[in-house]
Amino acid sequence: MVNLAPLVDAHLTAARASERGRSAELVVHDGPLRQSVIALLSGTELHEHEAPPAASIQVLTGTVRVTEADEEPRALVTGDLWTLTHARHAVVADEDSAFLLTTVTGV
Repeated sequence: MVNLAPLVDAHLTAARASERGRSAELVVHDGPLRQSVIALLSGTELHEHEAPPAASIQVLTGTVRVTEADEEPRALVTGDLWTLTHARHAVVADEDSAFLLTTVTGV
């Protein structure tokens, strides 16, 4: 079992100490299932990248924006769970934030 609350605190602290303004840890790896805690400081971006076959973001604290090609950015706040489409996308933190990224990398 993983308790996310202390991981969020630890990764926000690590992100504040990092030149890149981010910190992440893979917390579940079971076959094609991956779950990672990712912390981003305000203004930090995960640049545009390809989506895996299936993915979701659950915001654990803060506010992030998901941008997808030809779509308006979607603001996600603490508690929001969003299924990512298969389009290229980016994530930017509007404030110091942490989220749980769940992906399925294959079947």
